[in-house]
Amino acid sequence: MTDIKEMQQETILVIDDEKTTLKMFRLFLDLYGFDIHTAESGEEGLEIFDREKPGIVLTDIKMPGMDGIEVLKEIKRRSPQTEVIVITGHGDMDLAIQALNLDAADFINKPIQRQSLENGLTRARERLKIARSLQNQVNGRMTNTAFIIRLQGNISAKSEPYLREAYADALQKKTKRVVFHFDDSTSVSGAGIAILTQLILESEKEGIEIVMAGVPENFKRVFDIVGLSRMVKLFATVEDACTIE
Repeated sequence: MTDIKEMQQETILVIDDEKTTLKMFRLFLDLYGFDIHTAESGEEGLEIFDREKPGIVLTDIKMPGMDGIEVLKEIKRRSPQTEVIVITGHGDMDLAIQALNLDAADFINKPIQRQSLENGLTRARERLKIARSLQNQVNGRMTNTAFIIRLQGNISAKSEPYLREAYADALQKKTKRVVFHFDDSTSVSGAGIAILTQLILESEKEGIEIVMAGVPENFKRVFDIVGLSRMVKLFATVEDACTIE
């Protein structure tokens, strides 16, 4: 994962209606050298967003007036390439999944832990890097034991042609195992989960086993909720996933 120190000089906006939370974020983000802007409401946050054009936005999901979901929708409408991390409570998994479906980069729970914040920021920045360099989100390669499909950035409805192209390549290679390899930048929307599920169902008819490697902890929880983790084996590394037992 990218060193957090590489995040220097990025402009970031934090939106939260709690002054103490904003103060805590400023203390954390100052350590990383961000150009930090804060807002105490969604409406104020959008005004600052239009003025400062931050690459990354952190927004509380529950706020009076315009909530975090509305902020996320509006930011993505104005600037699809901006990465948004939503801040949730421990009982807000349904809202977190809704945010991921709307192309949020990640979600972090309150009370904020420094490691969770660093992971979310790193994922957001890696996604920005991929978008800016126009790298393909999906690419495949054959090994001696499996066909590896590497996933980068946000896997969404727009990714379906590339996923299917890579899967067709795996079929042509007559492999018996396909590994979906999630790198550090990868997140998955609801549409992306639906596409992966469909490929898994199709692979069963083809006699191909699909497994996953490197799935971030947040998305393991999402996969548990939607039942995807019961359909495939999850491995910590791509090397483990390529080992045929």
